[in-house]
Amino acid sequence: MAVSIRLRREGTKNRPYYRVVVADSRSPRDGKFIEIIGTYDPHRTGENSSFNVERAEYWISKGAQPSDTVRSLIKEQKKTASAEPSAETDQESPEPVEGGSSPSTETAS
Repeated sequence: MAVSIRLRREGTKNRPYYRVVVADSRSPRDGKFIEIIGTYDPHRTGENSSFNVERAEYWISKGAQPSDTVRSLIKEQKKTASAEPSAETDQESPEPVEGGSSPSTETAS
């Protein structure tokens, strides 16, 4: 079975919205699929796609062929994912809250 990773069109007329799906290449564009791995909204500015890159890599390792658009979305997601960890390192060590006590530490007398 030839598997492809492609876009499945949803939404209304003149307002398309896509799901990134893993499907048999012989099935219709909006037909049967194996797995939904994400979404893509072309009308949204900024970060307009979100999907599980690990699942996409898994399917590619099993022989799935991504469409040209999905290939560019994967590349874009990897680029943004590699830029995010540097921003997350600043937020890893939260400051402890002083002066307050939580209800679980209080004892009833």
